[in-house]
Amino acid sequence: MGSCFSYVADGRTAIGGTAINHRNPGDAANDAVDYFLRSRGHNGLYSQIELSFSASGLRDRDVLSKSDPIMILYARGKNGVLEELGRTEVILNSLNPAWITKHAIIYHFEVVQVLVFRVYDVDTQFHNANVKMLKLEEQQFLGEATCALSEIITKSDRSLTLDLHREDSMRPTNSQNYGKLSVHAEECVTSKTTIEMIFRCSDLEYRDLFSRSDPFLLISKVVEGGAHIPICKTEVIKNDLNPAWKPVFLNIQQVGSKDNPLIIECYNFNSNGKHDLMGKVQKSLVDLEKIHSGGQGENLFLSTAVGHNSHNKVLMSQLFVDKFSESVQYTFLDYLAGGFELNFMAAIDFTASNGNPRLPDSLHYIDHSGRPNAYQRAIVEVGEVIQFYDSDKRFPMWGFGARPIDGPVSHCFNLNGSSNYCEVEGIQGIMMAYTSALLNVSLAGPTLFGPVISNAALVASQSVAAGRRNYFVLLIITVLDGDKGEKLESSSGRVASRDIVQFVPFQDVQSGEISVVQALLAELPTQFLTYMRIRNIQPSL
Repeated sequence: MGSCFSYVADGRTAIGGTAINHRNPGDAANDAVDYFLRSRGHNGLYSQIELSFSASGLRDRDVLSKSDPIMILYARGKNGVLEELGRTEVILNSLNPAWITKHAIIYHFEVVQVLVFRVYDVDTQFHNANVKMLKLEEQQFLGEATCALSEIITKSDRSLTLDLHREDSMRPTNSQNYGKLSVHAEECVTSKTTIEMIFRCSDLEYRDLFSRSDPFLLISKVVEGGAHIPICKTEVIKNDLNPAWKPVFLNIQQVGSKDNPLIIECYNFNSNGKHDLMGKVQKSLVDLEKIHSGGQGENLFLSTAVGHNSHNKVLMSQLFVDKFSESVQYTFLDYLAGGFELNFMAAIDFTASNGNPRLPDSLHYIDHSGRPNAYQRAIVEVGEVIQFYDSDKRFPMWGFGARPIDGPVSHCFNLNGSSNYCEVEGIQGIMMAYTSALLNVSLAGPTLFGPVISNAALVASQSVAAGRRNYFVLLIITVLDGDKGEKLESSSGRVASRDIVQFVPFQDVQSGEISVVQALLAELPTQFLTYMRIRNIQPSL
């Protein structure tokens, strides 16, 4: 499984993702901390969305009066099971209801959140009952509609109108009209209220034997039950016992409220991922603002266990808040409403390190039972998310590290087989182009990313030059493994002196509902906002 890449040169910064070249000295450490953050439950930025509902042209199911409609909201999981999220109130005698009850839902960029809306006519005898107690099988079903949350929030007015249908109306011969349902999304103000803070520490303790410590801060919120959920981190600062970090930004939605407790932990970075806790404090945003205004530091502490008891050991080390400011900033959804789009590009590794495609242990193996291989799963997972943010759904696709029939090894060829254009249409087009390419090339090598990144950067820079509001995401799906006796090689032919990359098969890193691909995608909104804010690009709202 590869990653997304970006260059900070020319127009190349329009490609989003995790940079792998032109790195700052501490970037490797910071990437490791990102992994550490995700391993503890952090899955990127999120926003709270408030949905409101109305309908028109509903079927009249009552004899002496009009229908009395209620709307039920569900989320559909990957397994197809519906989870009820909420119910509106019952509106009496109306075929065009506008319900007052709204429903709040957390928007996650990295997953496709499928929503199902069902409308019922509530029988007269239940009008005085609590809507939560209504048995839906006792009410008359008026129709249902389905969409992804992304379909709603990518509309310029964040409104989507859907046709209601019944199961029997899905047949082509049945053209009955069951009315329409309109859904409007509004981003909660707390998602836009941002706190900017600058932290520094003094007198941190030595944790490294031959050098000073490499500290970073991890900020977590305390949730019900006492669990800690990471929400933010600083960069790693090398060899410094009195570090001052770059500003960190928290929105109120992430924290819950300014009074909610936060755990701020100071770690000493270790390349093996086992970071040493150097001390911590527990404070709310209100407390941190007081620390800033008072100009005094707060002593760090460590929890120590003595027998069955535990107590806090207060340290000499202190945490200072050099800046604390609150403001309302443009969010990722504001940029979408302002006409910005995400454009998905992908490059697939066809080097021989993937194994013989005819054998089941190959990552390129085409299973005749229809089970997708690792590459197909990665493509579909990314494509299904990104497609909602790309209006034309035409995706540049390349392959690299293969030898076309009767030709030399190519490190960037159009996946669709064309010599003139590189785009394919939709996810189905990607899958067809991938399968066709696999049948028409011979796996070769070495693994070189340069030509692919240059082509992607050219596409992005042309879009920037034309003034388009596009942000490009390049996914490189690859294998980097020296376990078969072949060490990594640079474009200049320099062979790596050590095998420092271990390949982990995509199918082995699935964990619950969130895959490694979704973990990568979770970072995109933050990267997008960083790009826009650094360049002072604002949405036209």
